[in-house]
Amino acid sequence: MRTKLVIPSILLIAAALLSACSGTIQFGQTQPRTINVTGNAQVILSPDIAYISIGVHTEAKSATDAVASNNTQSQAVIDAIKGQGVDTNDIRTTNFSVYQQDKISPTGEDLGTYFMTDNTVYVTMRDITKIGDILDAAIRAGANSIYGIAFDVQNKEAALTTGRDEAMADAKAQAEQLASAAGATLGDVQSVSYYSNPPSPIFYESKAVQAGVGGGASVPISSGQLTLTVSVSVIYALK
Repeated sequence: MRTKLVIPSILLIAAALLSACSGTIQFGQTQPRTINVTGNAQVILSPDIAYISIGVHTEAKSATDAVASNNTQSQAVIDAIKGQGVDTNDIRTTNFSVYQQDKISPTGEDLGTYFMTDNTVYVTMRDITKIGDILDAAIRAGANSIYGIAFDVQNKEAALTTGRDEAMADAKAQAEQLASAAGATLGDVQSVSYYSNPPSPIFYESKAVQAGVGGGASVPISSGQLTLTVSVSVIYALK
């Protein structure tokens, strides 16, 4: 009986020794030397397109009168915008609403219930040099709700290409400097991760837009500039 118990014990000891040897080989392996850097670049863009919401708000004691008045006024605004060279396809209705609201006079008198009507169009302006003229024409035609202007760039591909090139150059310069400081030589690229942060459109509040209405000159508008940010994370081998 004792002989039968000895054989399994020997097998268990042998298995443990083999396992220990296997673990030693695994942990003893040398990992390749690498360096991870992040390169950044910023590209300044000049806006070439703008978006704006232009609306008409009317009030009347009856819903019929409020809607009829709004329809006439809104059509006049749309015609004025088209008259400035804006294509029909670049004018899109985004809101039409009719609702009731109690009105109080400045002296506190209850004026009763009125019907409010709002009609808003979203306009794409492809010639940003005419924005002031377009706004001036729309306001003169009856627009009384301007929700602001957003400036943007239609095609960002060329800027993205430039940004990626500059970000990679920045990453390589950092890696070379760090490798030299560590007494090593920069090797081949092991991996690249790319990130971009598209520029947020410049937005102007409606109060600034309405400045100058009623005078001889168009509304003054400045498009400013946009900044496109590009980042790359690069892993290089070290020699």
